[in-house]
Amino acid sequence: MQTTPRRVTIHTLRQMKEKGEKIAMLTAYDATFARLLDEAGADVLLVGDSLGMVIQGHDTTLPVTLDEIAYHCRAVARGARRAHVVGDMPFMSYQASLEQGMTNAGKLMKEGGCHAVKLEGGAVHAELVRKLVAAGIPVMGHIGLTPQSYHQLGGFKVQGRDAGGRERLLEDALTLEAAGAYSIVLEAIPADIAREITAAVSVPTIGIGAGTACDGQVLVSYDALGMDETFKPRFVRRYATLGSTIKDAIAHYVSDVRSGQFPSDAESFTVAENKATPSTMESTPYSSAGKK
Repeated sequence: MQTTPRRVTIHTLRQMKEKGEKIAMLTAYDATFARLLDEAGADVLLVGDSLGMVIQGHDTTLPVTLDEIAYHCRAVARGARRAHVVGDMPFMSYQASLEQGMTNAGKLMKEGGCHAVKLEGGAVHAELVRKLVAAGIPVMGHIGLTPQSYHQLGGFKVQGRDAGGRERLLEDALTLEAAGAYSIVLEAIPADIAREITAAVSVPTIGIGAGTACDGQVLVSYDALGMDETFKPRFVRRYATLGSTIKDAIAHYVSDVRSGQFPSDAESFTVAENKATPSTMESTPYSSAGKK
């Protein structure tokens, strides 16, 4: 008898930090990827606004809308049975006012089906974090390189190297923790600063380009799987080269179609089969994408 695995929660993540168990987090954007990553043991699945770049083809995350994040959250939530699902609050979905942030975070939880929301920025958003947590909405913080501030930061650059950078990052982390954030993403900051922040806060830190001392790590799944052969940032380790694998497979398919080798007689329906089992077409799925 198949049993449903125990869901990873914000309390699970806190316990993992206390026990010194590293947290594995990846981005996911659809049900099939969510199922695969979940079954492979990922603890947290982030429906990131990175979808603007890896799914939609934009140069930044800025064009992504709340409705688009909610759409992808629903798909990921259907595919994940164990992993904790976090929905990204996209650019200008919470920056204008506390009321806007409350409304949109609530929409992402209600319509997206995620278990928590993530928002970029430190102390400046502490009051919003407090209000969201008080309303029952778990919040993951995100400091350091914040991609939604791409133009203000002058690009995707390591943060915390300037004068006072260490102190600002530490203050942001401590303020987010005090406001109720249950974890904090540390992106593109020097490893020694990430180590200091991780030791200073009781909530888990999730690093991306922030060294080895964080309580967990996160990667964009498409980067970890090598889907884009031209994208090779220093902080990404490729665990596969699926970009070339997929192209080779599809080139083989195209060749078979053009040469008449696909489909074969064994992969085709016959009149006799349809008469014997008239419901075959209805009962046989065309793909396994929706299966669990």
